[in-house]
Amino acid sequence: MMSERGGSHHLSERRASVFPGRRKAAVQHLKRVATLDNSAVAQAYARWAPVYDLAFSETMRPGRKVAAAIANRHKGALVLDVGVGTGLELPMFAPSCRVVGIDLSEPMLRRAARRTATGALHHVAGLSAMDACNLAFADATFDVIVAPYVLTVLPRPEASLDEWVRVLKPGGEIVLVNHIGATSGPVAWVEAKLAERSAALGWRPEFPWRILGDWLAGHPDLRLIERRALPPFGIFTLVRITKR
Repeated sequence: MMSERGGSHHLSERRASVFPGRRKAAVQHLKRVATLDNSAVAQAYARWAPVYDLAFSETMRPGRKVAAAIANRHKGALVLDVGVGTGLELPMFAPSCRVVGIDLSEPMLRRAARRTATGALHHVAGLSAMDACNLAFADATFDVIVAPYVLTVLPRPEASLDEWVRVLKPGGEIVLVNHIGATSGPVAWVEAKLAERSAALGWRPEFPWRILGDWLAGHPDLRLIERRALPPFGIFTLVRITKR
């Protein structure tokens, strides 16, 4: 779980002018969507921390395994695990890796620290409370950045992605696992209704691909090398990005 400074999404002037008849309905919908910010996310995950593993361990295990397996291909890599949470994926990294985990939620981090100690996970180099949009690392520090199930927690995901690119070495890789929202149909309707409780949930159920697609289009130094659905039921999507 990880968040960052930022504001709520707003309609662009161009969209409002091109679709004037939809503006009122769109603005009303945005007002109904609870704003995600650091305070709301931290409070939500303080509540989630005691039951997080029970609630999400099995459902999200396939994505965590894939993310860690990709990082493990980079022998001896320094890996940044963004939104490490309770550390569910920490045992999945190879001993040859050095892993630094960060998270906004200190209650979640305390559980990750216990998992590291009890599991004798010597490859974990450190765990820190940190804002995903304001990393305390120098440019080009990490070989791999993994961020499983994080993007939907971020008020401004593009700003965090920019920061991750900053601390990634040239030739390095960003590995994302995330739910990509439906564009139509009953699933899209359910996601829109859940979005009204984003602050209480601690994440944003609506996350269209265009957020990532538009961000990538503005970064010629990056290359999308893989995008595919993951189990269970294709709910989550693996995205791999390399930095030239």
